[in-house]
Amino acid sequence: MMDKKISAALISVFYKDGLEPVVQQLKAQGATIYSTGGTQKFIEDLGIEVVPVENLTSYPSILGGRVKTLHPSVFGGILGRRSNETDVQEMQQYNIPTIDLVIVDLYPFEETLAQTSEEKAIIEKIDIGGPSMIRAAAKNFVDVTVVASKADYQPLVELLQNQDGSVTLEQRKAFAAKAFRVVTDYDIAINNYFNYTEPLTVLGAGRQTPLRYGEN
Repeated sequence: MMDKKISAALISVFYKDGLEPVVQQLKAQGATIYSTGGTQKFIEDLGIEVVPVENLTSYPSILGGRVKTLHPSVFGGILGRRSNETDVQEMQQYNIPTIDLVIVDLYPFEETLAQTSEEKAIIEKIDIGGPSMIRAAAKNFVDVTVVASKADYQPLVELLQNQDGSVTLEQRKAFAAKAFRVVTDYDIAINNYFNYTEPLTVLGAGRQTPLRYGEN
């Protein structure tokens, strides 16, 4: 199908502002919401039912929160191809639910960099699970909608309201393009912290090149 109904969403965000209308819309259309940590608590405090990600993985958040969503039960639900019979059979075999919508933002690496020079604090703001989920969902845009910026919360709500809870293929691909750009910019910021003598910049649609001497 070109249009995909949002029946299940995975939400894990650092910043919660602007999220309430999204989860209220998902509740209104009967979607299952998976979440973890602070996002789970935020949604529960709104009186909306949430399925903890730990219920999928059978693992708690470990290593001080460094590992929460990195698990086949999560990524299988995102990357599984709905039109691929083998994928569908394996998801059924391993009780992996399909995830139609991924809403993830990233740890504030650049903001932390601007606030402190303490390397330990900076390193802990290098997100691992977030970019991985964003890339997985964007790769599988044929089946999955990905939102990686709070600027897209309201547009998403309007789409779901106007399209009976569905998102078109063209819209999913557009969301995926934005998501890849978010991850690219994030990785460039991290690269520039480690490789400050050869920082990268972004040219056009995500093309990167080292700055020439004197440009930084």
